[in-house]
Amino acid sequence: MKILLHGLNYAPEEIGIGKYSGEMVRELAEQGHEVVVVTTPPYYPQWEIAEGFSGRWYRRESQRIEGEPGVGSRDLGDREGAEVLHNANPPLQFASLSTPCSPLPTPHSQLPAPPPPIKVIRCPLYVPGKVTGLKRIVHLASFGLSSIPAVFWTAMRFRPDVIMTVEPAAFCMPTTWLAARLCGAKAWLHVQDFEVDAAFELGILKQPLLKRLVLAAEAFLMRRFDRVSSISPNMLLKLVQKGVAEQRVVSFPNWVDCDVMKPIPAGPELRARFGIPADRCVALYAGNIGNKQGLEIVIEAARRSADRQDLHFVICGRGAAYESLLDSAEGLSNVQFLPLQPMERFNELMNCADIHLLPQRADAADLVMPSKLTGMLATGRPIVACASPGTQIADVVNGHGIVVRPADGVAFWNAIIRLTSDQPLRESMGRKARDYAVERLGRRSILNQFIAALNALSGFDHKASRSKGVTTSECGIRVDSAGAIHQPVGLRKMAEESAPEGAATQG
Repeated sequence: MKILLHGLNYAPEEIGIGKYSGEMVRELAEQGHEVVVVTTPPYYPQWEIAEGFSGRWYRRESQRIEGEPGVGSRDLGDREGAEVLHNANPPLQFASLSTPCSPLPTPHSQLPAPPPPIKVIRCPLYVPGKVTGLKRIVHLASFGLSSIPAVFWTAMRFRPDVIMTVEPAAFCMPTTWLAARLCGAKAWLHVQDFEVDAAFELGILKQPLLKRLVLAAEAFLMRRFDRVSSISPNMLLKLVQKGVAEQRVVSFPNWVDCDVMKPIPAGPELRARFGIPADRCVALYAGNIGNKQGLEIVIEAARRSADRQDLHFVICGRGAAYESLLDSAEGLSNVQFLPLQPMERFNELMNCADIHLLPQRADAADLVMPSKLTGMLATGRPIVACASPGTQIADVVNGHGIVVRPADGVAFWNAIIRLTSDQPLRESMGRKARDYAVERLGRRSILNQFIAALNALSGFDHKASRSKGVTTSECGIRVDSAGAIHQPVGLRKMAEESAPEGAATQG
């Protein structure tokens, strides 16, 4: 099967959407599928183009996967044949790979075919030095525009079976859908964040008329895709509320590699590697430092705990709100900031925590499902989360930590103090969190289900794909060979019941 991925974030970004898109593509390639990615140079979460890349030019890469196909997880090999294109007009030719000669296999030694290389086209991107609402829109639009020639040229030359895009960025949706129609491919939209809704709810965009127009345009485009997936039941429900036909909605949750993210002993030596005190209970937040995280509540909790000698707060990451958060923590000796850690050290960092912190603003609670939650669960530590009752975050954290209402600083602090003072409770909740991750969020299981749904949609390996449905036990959804979802109560009925009075789902 041939897949073209059109997305803003991709490897080597190590957190968020870039991490998941990179692992998804790697799994597809390991299983023998041909994949081309049209994306940007890595920039997230630092909001700075990574060293060795440029946001001014087009660039082609061809990436090998090291190791035998289909065996465990592997890192991408060195980028081979990377090339810079100084404008979009010349035809985009993929870099060729030179393969060393090897002896022909004998009848007694059949060599496995190596996975096909992943071909990547990185497009020009504007990355603002200081992120504002307007600059964020220009940032997203810059990739939406610069990727148009790359997507159309690749679609016509590569002739993919499926063209997939990931929201954010919604600006990619028109190009992805039209390219799929022009080359006869199926179009798949995967929603990681409802970025348009979040922009208005968080006050990044404010005009009521603009809100109606933009949301209507987004919903119109969503309804044109052959499949629309998202990462949690409540987000699937929101897709139906936006008018996406229920039979086109697919559950594709985020995952965690439980062999990589796992509990390990967190002795003094481990904490010393990060400069974290060994004799205190550590409350850790690790991830993007942006507006929707509401990290001010962590600083407030640290200020309330300033006279305690048994509690230490660690904030690890970078993002648009980093400088302001750093200023707000000035003078607090119980707050430690760490830079974003490389993936090979991330599990060690997460195991330095006694408590994981998951703050979230109320107006973004069900518009996004934090990708960092999977790693928190897998490392077997309890979580203190900000979420309203009935939201997906609250449902997942319940029993694996303590849930408080967003913006309730006192309740957030009290939950941290309760876990700090009760080690048996921490250990019990941590074991349950690990069990949940292993049973529900395994990487290979979720990606195999997704690939089966891709096969069913494209007709590739149709006989195998119709032999069994794709199931997601987390929300009781089954996807049949046509990609339709089935559950005891239909999503559309749920959408109608949960819609505000006087409102209707879009047809």
